Amino acid sequence: MTDHLSGLRRTYTLASLDETEVDPSPFRQFEQWLAQIREQTNHVEANAMTLATVGGDGHPSARIVLLKGFDERGLVFFSHYDSLKGTEIAAHPEVATVFYWAALERQVRVRGIASRIGEAESDAYFASRPTGSQIGATASPQSAVVENREWLERRFSALEDQAARGEPVPRPEHWGGYRIVPWEFESWQGRPNRLHDRVRYRLVGNSWDIARLAP
Repeated sequence: MTDHLSGLRRTYTLASLDETEVDPSPFRQFEQWLAQIREQTNHVEANAMTLATVGGDGHPSARIVLLKGFDERGLVFFSHYDSLKGTEIAAHPEVATVFYWAALERQVRVRGIASRIGEAESDAYFASRPTGSQIGATASPQSAVVENREWLERRFSALEDQAARGEPVPRPEHWGGYRIVPWEFESWQGRPNRLHDRVRYRLVGNSWDIARLAP
């Protein structure tokens, strides 16, 4: 059934990546690449990343989330604390993320430790969201089994009526941000003949060690 997949391949020719030329800071290197994918391709969700977590049972899981901020303290995303990802982070805060930007033949991998950000920071971001997004986050018990779609829509409609009356939608206690504090970055640039460029940053003490990895 999958014979047609074996022939799917492409040759990567757009750019190269040299360990002697990358920025000494993985955060600045990441910022440069993120800016390039947004500017050169108008990539609307260039901040989409695959987030991988491991639960208390040792089973891994992964999903797409959106990066909503980053600086040298780490990468920030938002979610329900009681969701699958939230309970898995509570059990094992070690996480991994992948950004894949096919248009520039690049990916960035990050490994680090995730923890909740402060309530004030979560409050500020929640207040900046569109009302519909606020209501959706409040109405949905993310990852829980629900009766049907209509059950969710009734909860949404009730909160929508509340908002229409001018009543604010407060941030739910079970919803907020996480910050991933990285200890490893890997920048990957596709190259011809599968001799891809891979440059790894690894935190050693208070500085970043830079090394080239075999593709």
